[in-house]
This record gives sequence, C-alpha cells and structure tokens, in this order.
Amino acid sequence: MIRTKNITGIILAGGKSSRMGTDKGLLEINQKPFVTHIADALQPLVSEIMIVSDNSKYDVFGYRRILDVFKDSGPLDGVYSGLKASKTEYNLVLSCDIPLIKTIVLKQLIDSIDATNDVFQIESNGKTMPLVALYKKTCFRTFQELLVNHEKRLQFAVNQCKVKNIKLKHRYDHTITNVNTKQEFKLLNYEH
Repeated sequence: MIRTKNITGIILAGGKSSRMGTDKGLLEINQKPFVTHIADALQPLVSEIMIVSDNSKYDVFGYRRILDVFKDSGPLDGVYSGLKASKTEYNLVLSCDIPLIKTIVLKQLIDSIDATNDVFQIESNGKTMPLVALYKKTCFRTFQELLVNHEKRLQFAVNQCKVKNIKLKHRYDHTITNVNTKQEFKLLNYEH
C-alpha cells in the first residue's frame, strides 16, 4: 500500500481555455471554484498539492504554484513541469476542468500501482484519460526529451512510458466530465 506521504497532487491550470473564454479552474459550481473541488478530492490521498499555472490568481488557494517550463507546449509541459517540481515518486495529475472528480476514483489509481508501469490512467467508455492519471516522477525525463524536440502531444508522450489503463465503473463516469465550453458549463450548473 502506497502511503499518502509518497504522493503529490498536481492540478494543471495552464490552459488557454480558448473555447471557454475564461480560466476554467476559476469557474464555480455550487459556490466553489473548480480547483477547490479538485483539491478536495485529492486532499485525503496526497502529502502536497501543486497547481501548474502561469496565472497568479491561483495563489489565492494557498498551494504551491509551478510555472510552465516549456511555454505554449500544452498539457504535456504541464505534466512535465509538475513532475519535475514534485518531491514524491508518485503523482496524481488532474486537469482543472473536472470539478466532479471524487476521491474514490483517484483511490482506484493508487490501488492499481504495480512495479511494472509508470503511468496509471483512467479509461472510461473506451477513452483513456491522461489527465486523470497517476504518474511516476521518473516519466519527466522522457517528457523532457520529447519537449526539447518540440513534441507537444500528451497521449504520444504517455505512450512512450509503460502504461496501465484502469477501467472506470460506469457509475463513476460522470466524475470525469470535462467542462470545455460555455454550453457544457451551463449544463453542469443545471444538473448540479
């Protein structure tokens, strides 16, 4: 059993949010910012929470904020920057646009840790979720090499590591809902 002191929570909040038109992690559902919902789900499982973002508005949450190392390189850089700054072997990495995430889903990732794999990612409805995943810190070396060579595709980078997919039980599918557009945000607020 991996103990929580060996896990860091990394929230990626560095996206351009071009479809939403505003910083997604700061949007609110039930009077709480997305980032707070995500941090609440991470809290029981990790020793530290970090937010990867160049936006100083995230400092209000009181977590360590990490800047992107490779600017404009998308989520791959976000994961890399978080892993590089992490002090623990295992790291739960989440995008800032999944406010319905639950601790029980993240615990499934921790429970699936084995000696063979480097990345443990959620699979839901046949889709893999590299931004609802547990990464070994050592992945950052592989990602660094790719970023230096101008690779920006996160899924491509993840596939260079040993990956284990964790099938999500259908009753939890809603917990990993991405909110990318104003319409999806409206729908989310309407349903909750």
